[in-house]
Amino acid sequence: MRIRMLFTLLAALHAGQALAERRVAIDESQRAAFGIKTAPVKLDDLALSKPYPAKVAVPNAQLQVVGVPLEGVVEAMLVAEGEMVEAGQVLARVRSQGLLQLQATYLESYTRRQLSGETLARDSRLFADGIIANRRLLESQAAHREMLTAEARDRQALGLAGISQEMIKELRHSRHLNTLLEVRSPLSGVVLEQVATAGQRLVVSDPLYKVGDLSTLWVEIHVPLGELGGVGPGSPVELPQGLPAKVIAVGGMVHGTDQGVLVRAEVRNQAASLRPGQFVEARLGQTTDKPSLRLPANALVRVDGVESLFVERPDGYEVVEVKVLAREASDAVVSAPLTADDRVVVEGTVSVKAALAAGAK
Repeated sequence: MRIRMLFTLLAALHAGQALAERRVAIDESQRAAFGIKTAPVKLDDLALSKPYPAKVAVPNAQLQVVGVPLEGVVEAMLVAEGEMVEAGQVLARVRSQGLLQLQATYLESYTRRQLSGETLARDSRLFADGIIANRRLLESQAAHREMLTAEARDRQALGLAGISQEMIKELRHSRHLNTLLEVRSPLSGVVLEQVATAGQRLVVSDPLYKVGDLSTLWVEIHVPLGELGGVGPGSPVELPQGLPAKVIAVGGMVHGTDQGVLVRAEVRNQAASLRPGQFVEARLGQTTDKPSLRLPANALVRVDGVESLFVERPDGYEVVEVKVLAREASDAVVSAPLTADDRVVVEGTVSVKAALAAGAK
């Protein structure tokens, strides 16, 4: 009996007639016979997009390539990939003959600056006593300024080579030259990659390590141009395991390979959950002006070519047209004149639609 009734309803459904009636009466026995089940709708002011491919990256300002400042041979690599390092920590030791030249040049300019200072002080006294001409004093002043500039230049060169001001001060007092250069980390973070090896000869700026601060990460999402919608800075993003993120930038160029736009989101304090270079799926969120409704995706049905729902009423079911805002894996977010107290058909929608068509015939 149930099978015959269902075939009758399906025949009416395929008759192609317009469903003018917006309500269909189905009693409790028919609901049980057709396996009709309902579920409540939920208010939601956030619509999530379908998943898009995304890649985890380190922000530019938090990524440093640590290179060798002078030509030399790597004597020791003191940390390895994956290790945590602190700013100022020694990462590698390099034996460099160029360091000798920098130290010797600085000590020479330091000595000349001291001598020019003494000469200037003497000429200032002599000029005050009227013993020398003004021209002689001006020449001494110019020579002293030149020596000051030379000393500052050579001190800066040592600084660029990784020699601290305390070490420079010790060099002035001890005048002890050495060839061992210590390369230090410019920031606190994680060693992302070890590029060089012990015993390798390097030239200026050859990389030793890549170090990154992972306290904040980027997620770079490729989104088709036509699906951007109202996504912009501040829009929420949902990542695997429910990790929250926020959009910080939307690219201004369409990529030729996939006609997509780069959307960059920021994730904070998630170094334990994400890794640079990791590929993930990201869902973009768009807030709606009015609270929208979240419901199971299989509740949606097309009636007269329009996305609709069958809403439970005391005497049966009513067709309510909806506007689909987003389709997710198992849910849909819609805009419709419903409340959180309403229930919609989630199983047996074909039977309800067939009954509606039969009543309209």
